[in-house]
Amino acid sequence: MHHSAAVRRSTEVGSPEDILRRAASAPDHSNFPTVDELVAGFDALEAAHPGLITSQRIGTSRLGEPIRMYSIGADATDGISTLSHLVVGGVHPNEPIGAWTATHLLQQLAEDAGLREGLGARWHIIPCIDPDGARLNEAWFKRPGERSHYARNFYRPAPDEQVEWTFPFAYKRAYFDRVLPETQALMRAIDSTRPDLYVALHNGEMGGVYYYLTREEPGLYEMLHRIPAHLGVPLDKGEPESAHLEPVAPAIFVTGPLEEVYDWLESLGVDPFPPGSGGDASSSYARRYGTLSLIAELPYWKHRDADDTSPVDESYASLLARTGAVLRDAGHQLAEVLEQASPELTLDTPMLRASRAFVPMVAATGLTNIARGEQPETARPATAAERAGCLETVHMYRLRYGGMLLRALSAECAAGTATHTLRRLVDELEMLYSEWLADAAVDDADAEVIPVSTLVGVQYGAILAAAAHLAAGV
Repeated sequence: MHHSAAVRRSTEVGSPEDILRRAASAPDHSNFPTVDELVAGFDALEAAHPGLITSQRIGTSRLGEPIRMYSIGADATDGISTLSHLVVGGVHPNEPIGAWTATHLLQQLAEDAGLREGLGARWHIIPCIDPDGARLNEAWFKRPGERSHYARNFYRPAPDEQVEWTFPFAYKRAYFDRVLPETQALMRAIDSTRPDLYVALHNGEMGGVYYYLTREEPGLYEMLHRIPAHLGVPLDKGEPESAHLEPVAPAIFVTGPLEEVYDWLESLGVDPFPPGSGGDASSSYARRYGTLSLIAELPYWKHRDADDTSPVDESYASLLARTGAVLRDAGHQLAEVLEQASPELTLDTPMLRASRAFVPMVAATGLTNIARGEQPETARPATAAERAGCLETVHMYRLRYGGMLLRALSAECAAGTATHTLRRLVDELEMLYSEWLADAAVDDADAEVIPVSTLVGVQYGAILAAAAHLAAGV
């Protein structure tokens, strides 16, 4: 009798074993869907499950594309559930892992009544909140494992054009209220669903898995560690993306308000609100409803040193100073190209606006690292994970933002508006960019492409873990 009870507990919906099994059974994909393919998939699921899945239009993109939210599960008025969960894909359009995660989540909720009822929630899923931006990344979605192809076709909006970073913000001399139509749509979704759990589907690039939560939930940490371990993806124990944050558990961070970031940058002597800055994040907006927000950051490529905390023969201070100087110099090189090109440019493209915002950020990030290296607490040996993380930041910034600038300038060539001077600058930037690609390829020799199904499995498993955690009331 005791044995059968143990079996029931281990297989019941939301148990650790159940979550790990579901995470490991995500469907296999070799690419990421286009916006049209993604929306068609959601519409097909709604058509296949009439009455169970409903949808509503919540907004319109800047280029006129309808944005819909799909809902499934018991409503609080049914007396079955009082939990409400909101899952949003495409918050950054260069991060498409969540497209398959959102699709798989809706499909599983529709086809598995036990899952739906066991988690006791009404789910609301937005497949892509920034369709315009996602379309500008579609060129690499079919070949996501090839980094040079990815980098050359990369697009990330300028901060004040990002849905995730254009919520209202006012603090000290920072003020932002230029809320985008897509951001207004997400605000409406948050206001109407009042989520207990909010999951913005982000992903990283290289290294390992790490998580953001908006409050401490110690009962959730073990599962957030077990899921990637079960699927063979390392935790990222190196350089944190937001350097002011301290982990509450390995690779798990609790994010505070944006005011904390402002004060931290100000304390380093760095401009906390440079021209072109955006506003607050969607998770900050959701705080008003007591929402637990979860972000599972997954890389396309895993690095063997991502979770190696053993010391290396270099101080952390030296590592920050060395890589900071490389970033500073790269930022200056890109800024010089942009400055020389500007009088020759005739097209106002998203790539150009993004380049004008991010090129100064490359040098600014380098200067921030240099300033951090002067802090007393960095006078210690660096870890292998920190070294890998700092080097990867160099490659990521140079390839992302050098690639976008190259796209912006090349657009003039493709349109037939490029002057001789501009074509010469494109050739010079291409030579520099090829050197950066070659440098990255050397360090990428220790990297391995992660199967898309594994990435989806980790993100999907994390969502289930958080939902089960809230359902249990722990």
